[in-house]
Amino acid sequence: MLREGAVIAYPTDSCYALGCALDNREGAARIRRIRGLDERHHFTLVCDSFAQLGQFVQLDNAEFRAVKAATPGAYTFVLPATREVPRRLAHPKKRTVGVRIPDHPFVRALVRELGEPLLSSTLLLPGEEEPMTEGWEIKERLDKVLDAVVDAGSCGIEPTTVVDWSDGVPEITRVGAGDPARFE
Repeated sequence: MLREGAVIAYPTDSCYALGCALDNREGAARIRRIRGLDERHHFTLVCDSFAQLGQFVQLDNAEFRAVKAATPGAYTFVLPATREVPRRLAHPKKRTVGVRIPDHPFVRALVRELGEPLLSSTLLLPGEEEPMTEGWEIKERLDKVLDAVVDAGSCGIEPTTVVDWSDGVPEITRVGAGDPARFE
């Protein structure tokens, strides 16, 4: 379904997320509409392994060691993008992109089968303070705007911790499910 343009809701180790294939422009637009986001919203590339993540971001030695030690896990890292990242997905000035490797067996298997990262965004609806965490509730509320809802068991209830390395040092821009202390 993802290869054919689907937008799905799926569980991760931090909470449910919306996802589509990396080259699915209409899917990205649909996710923005569902979440009530504008064109400036940056998506996360959800990867299945450190090797796949390394194809899409540049890491120096310190970043390599820190990211490798924290993955898989409930972290999103903002790092310099490689040329493999479509221009429309990278920050226009900094040329960075968010990446993560979730600690959820279903998500990693899905991304491995897809053969490329999943373009993703936390399933947080406009006007809501907490992301959605129950597959049945997502299906009930969003059935008409999603192509599939994957209910693969329990997931977390808190978004990822975001660590921005765009200036060469780690800066915690959102505290979430991942322990920020290792980057302070």
